[in-house]
Amino acid sequence: SAARALARGPPVIDAVIKIGGALLRDPDALTTTIAAIDDAARRHTLLIVPGGGPFTDAVRGVDRAHTLSATDAHWMAILGMEQFAVMLASRFARAALVHRRGEIARAHSRDTLPVLAPYRWLREVDPLPHSWDVTSDSIAAWVAAQVGARRLIIVKAHAAGANAIVDSYFDRVRPPSLDCAFLTPTLLTGNWFPA
Repeated sequence: SAARALARGPPVIDAVIKIGGALLRDPDALTTTIAAIDDAARRHTLLIVPGGGPFTDAVRGVDRAHTLSATDAHWMAILGMEQFAVMLASRFARAALVHRRGEIARAHSRDTLPVLAPYRWLREVDPLPHSWDVTSDSIAAWVAAQVGARRLIIVKAHAAGANAIVDSYFDRVRPPSLDCAFLTPTLLTGNWFPA
């Protein structure tokens, strides 16, 4: 039962999977990604972190036109991630939108895949600089560290250059011991999940 599962403590998170918002430009790639993660979620304990994609790009455009404060741009961009989280949660077979760390274990205890809408958690602890140097990649690395994930998998539309494709703050927030893999939707086939 859910009560017994919670009594055993939170499950070990096998992987935090960050889904890049650029996948919204390619519906087939997003569908492939969701299907592969749905399949992996049957065997592994996962947490989904959304990218910002066009939702956050809209904030960048407003910032260019109207010069937002760094703090306003930061929180507006994270709200962009929230919008993608809502969409993702509706696309997985069994998913639950979660807003705080404590909700993740409850989602797993109900046999649902937690999809993080990160605004409330980040707003409460405010752990990262308010800068465009911090993107959803760094947020995913921070989340992976906070939940003690075994690995971080970043799904990007294009994976040219691995670490070169993440933001400049990423290596400062990612624990050195955290295994990190960069995958494209076309790599999410067969036995893609690291052993």
